[in-house]
Amino acid sequence: MKKITSGCCLLVLFLFCCKKPYNPPVIASASSYLVVEGVINSGNDSTIIKLSKTVNLNAQVTLNPLPGATVTVESDQSASWGLTGDNKGNYVAPGLNLPVTSKYRLSIKTADGKQYLSDFIIVKPTPPIDSIGYTVKNKGIELYVNSHDPANNTHYYRWDYNETWLFHSKYESEFMVDPSTNNIVPRPSDKGVYYCYANEASSNILLNSTAKLSKDEVYQSPLATIPYSSEKLEVTYSVIVRQYALTGDAYQFYLNIKKNTEQLGSIFDAQPSQLQGNIHNVADAGEPVIGYISITNIQSKRIFLTSAIVPVNTTTNYPYDCEQDTALYRNKQGYNDVQNILINQPVTDLPTRALFTPTGSIYGFLYSTPDCTDCTLRGTTKTPSFWR
Repeated sequence: MKKITSGCCLLVLFLFCCKKPYNPPVIASASSYLVVEGVINSGNDSTIIKLSKTVNLNAQVTLNPLPGATVTVESDQSASWGLTGDNKGNYVAPGLNLPVTSKYRLSIKTADGKQYLSDFIIVKPTPPIDSIGYTVKNKGIELYVNSHDPANNTHYYRWDYNETWLFHSKYESEFMVDPSTNNIVPRPSDKGVYYCYANEASSNILLNSTAKLSKDEVYQSPLATIPYSSEKLEVTYSVIVRQYALTGDAYQFYLNIKKNTEQLGSIFDAQPSQLQGNIHNVADAGEPVIGYISITNIQSKRIFLTSAIVPVNTTTNYPYDCEQDTALYRNKQGYNDVQNILINQPVTDLPTRALFTPTGSIYGFLYSTPDCTDCTLRGTTKTPSFWR
């Protein structure tokens, strides 16, 4: 038994000592490919195309925008419309109002002289969104979208959305330090940091197909699930949903992305597949280009929800730990002058409310960290133009 045990130990040591890190070539590959995101909007809303380059898996940055390109929309009737770019790789054109009788493509000329063209494709009209609603789950709500095409011509749908919500910090800072005098003073209403607005864009690929149904009708297609404890439902929540009609090829492209990015994790999941888009390097057809250009009029709808839908016993789950501590202040006359800085309060923390003696004099303050008192660290106090 001793010999067998010793042999096992030697085997274990051998296995661990001989392990070497394996870095697949793809991780440090020098190749960088063009990524094209966006839709040619055939209606009266803006067309926004985002260009970037892929980054290595071991790179320190995750975003690699591509500014300086010349981007145009071209028709098969020799008409063209230019897009204006910025230094973040965003290229924008105002409402194009494209005739549905023509086919269109996207032309991209990069600053290093490469030219890329998408295939000429038809305009795929998008039907309106019928409604956005929600169903009550055990611990939250599930948002969904309804739509249909009475002409029975859509069959393939995609959605994305932007969320905006009004929230508040855990503690309200009723006082502040006046920078001109370094004294604690009541916080003016125009410098409030209790209520803020935050926003977030969807990250999942949302698809649905009615190709195998007798009616071109989407019923309660899931969009997102929001826990009751989320700050999003703390006061007022709003979401604007955008709907896109897809061709069959475009639907398959997005479906492959969804499988490659969201459904991998076990041997029973769909295996990675090559993404075949409709954008090509004119001089090198073998160069991979990531993206698929669709042409449609984008339909959208916005809804508002309030905290009234949240059960009354729900506790908001703040993304930080919060406590309030007590700080005293004093001057030569004692604890009765509000125009004094706190003695033992950390410089970065904010006073929340005053502490009073039985005679009504302020003798100190409660205070807490900026994360717990200053909502502008995660949002803005500026009310969005669409807010009601």
